[in-house]
Amino acid sequence: MRMGEISATQESGGGKRRLTLRDVAHEAGVSLKTASNVINGSGRMADSTRAKVEKVIRDMGYRVNVAARNLSRDRTGFITLAVPSLTPPYLAELANRTIDAARQRGYSVYVTTYAEGSARGAREVLRSFNSTVSDGMILSLGEVDDVTPEDLEVDFPLVAVGARSTWGKADHVTPDDVQAAASASAYLFDHGSRSLAVVGAREPFDEGALLESVEGNAQLRLRGVIEESRRRGAVLDPRLVGLTGRDWTIGAGARAAQKLVDSGIPFDGVIALNDQLAIGVLSVLRASGLRVPDDVQVIGFDNIEESAYLQIPLTTMDSRLDWTAPTAVGRILGRIQGDAAEPKLLTTPSSVIVRSSTR
Repeated sequence: MRMGEISATQESGGGKRRLTLRDVAHEAGVSLKTASNVINGSGRMADSTRAKVEKVIRDMGYRVNVAARNLSRDRTGFITLAVPSLTPPYLAELANRTIDAARQRGYSVYVTTYAEGSARGAREVLRSFNSTVSDGMILSLGEVDDVTPEDLEVDFPLVAVGARSTWGKADHVTPDDVQAAASASAYLFDHGSRSLAVVGAREPFDEGALLESVEGNAQLRLRGVIEESRRRGAVLDPRLVGLTGRDWTIGAGARAAQKLVDSGIPFDGVIALNDQLAIGVLSVLRASGLRVPDDVQVIGFDNIEESAYLQIPLTTMDSRLDWTAPTAVGRILGRIQGDAAEPKLLTTPSSVIVRSSTR
């Protein structure tokens, strides 16, 4: 099917009429090629131009005949999103936003989960990819999966998201965890904290190894805390680093926080490495008679929905899923459409979302 023949139907006074991509281009005041690039998620253009065309598409009720288009291009019209689990709020939100971003580009999404760290983990997902049902994969790499550079040398379009390295073998879309944790630390220091605690360490504290970390949410976030502390002339006390292993639930946060309180070592700021951990921290601090934020400030990560509706609304670091999902979708569709550019590391900074758990 040629570019100008992609069409949809639109209700009019006399019934349904044929609405073409040329109509969209005319209404948006752009070329037919530009309109086609927006539909296909390809090409270079100003963000404002893409947004204008997308608005016209929505306003006119334009719908691509996806089946016909994909048949003509030998494509399925589906991409696969593979995640370790849909239980963590962050991953569930990643799935929702990926589906929305793909839908805006005329694609559908298969969501699959894999058993993180098991024999049927990410490696098996990569090996079992079926190109007859999906055109490419967005892979959220689990923290503990034993994936090698060779595993990522696949013969289908692949984009990875999350804090694991891809060794330059695949596009990698991720917020900058080191910057985010440094910003969280700086906010607490700037608002009066002098002794920071951290909840959510995966492994026993090793400052030298953490400062050399290049992957892993926990490792990179701890690295950011250490680096910012050093810039402030402070030291992160290893006794104030709460170990939770792979468990980043509310209960794990509460147990780690209780150990910090019971240690008797003074602290006046807590950086919890995700919001669920932070919720557990808040519960223990309150039960221990510590006032938040007067005695102890608390900040989390990921801005899950619940964080804004707690009894003490939680200050948190923006997850940047509003950037991650559409960026990953745009990148995978570019690959599907034949973009032969070298794999890239695409990162973005995060900012503090200030609420009542900090001053």
